[in-house]
Amino acid sequence: MATEVFVKAAFRTVAASVMLVVSLPPATAGTTIPKDPGQALESAIEGPQRTPAFKLRDKYRHPRQTLQFLGIRPDMTVIEVLPGSGWYTEILAPFLREHGRLIEAAPPVTSANPFYRKMGSAYGQKLAGNPGVFGKVETTPYEPPGYMPLGGPASADLVVTFLNLHDFVYLNAHHETTDAVMQSFFRAAYQVLKPGGVLGVVEHRASAGGDVAGAALNGRVPQAYAVDQALQAGFTLSGTSEVNANPKDDGSVPVWYLPPTLKLGDKDREKYLAIGESDDMTLRFVKPQN
Repeated sequence: MATEVFVKAAFRTVAASVMLVVSLPPATAGTTIPKDPGQALESAIEGPQRTPAFKLRDKYRHPRQTLQFLGIRPDMTVIEVLPGSGWYTEILAPFLREHGRLIEAAPPVTSANPFYRKMGSAYGQKLAGNPGVFGKVETTPYEPPGYMPLGGPASADLVVTFLNLHDFVYLNAHHETTDAVMQSFFRAAYQVLKPGGVLGVVEHRASAGGDVAGAALNGRVPQAYAVDQALQAGFTLSGTSEVNANPKDDGSVPVWYLPPTLKLGDKDREKYLAIGESDDMTLRFVKPQN
């Protein structure tokens, strides 16, 4: 049962194409960073490159407010960890294309895990299918629990991951050391960020005080646990936001019962549609300057 839960949860969050990270040249000579990054971000969010079904979820995921809270700028080097089906890739790629750098950390299609290979192929096809939008996106192998580096020391301005922390909790079950996989993620993020760099985390929130392993079975993580894990890795908590909170979701059901998955089909469908997507924490951590 645990394996089944992990695979189904991971299916939603894991994707990749196998490429080596390569250096990109700086912005074309003569170009200037937009005077209004907010407008540039809005243009990326409203752009025709986005999948219509993805755009319907904006009312729950709030991409503009989330990315602005994390302090994104169009000239940053940004690493997204586990891009899934590319929900945020469709926004980050055009926003960073001209002046920044987007690196997607995801399992390779050469993985021994057939699930990773399948999802990696789908994600790679997505990138290859629209070179005008995704042609400058880089990928780097990232295959938890065994291979989780993110790049060279102090090479990124911003690391982000969306709705993935609970998968690290599942993977912890395969390690004798408690929280080993979660710490591998946070320590790799710490290592790759420049001093003053930001780690942004959005995650399905469990009820306060709940059991971590039990919460993960519902696809959720207690906020206090997530913060503690980041602090152990050396980060400081610089802000929290309730932009992705949903008070209608009390954390009592698995997140995949809710939209967009609606795993139970017609059973209690209207109830779960009325709740909407999960209650999510939005956290901003900073790597200290010294």
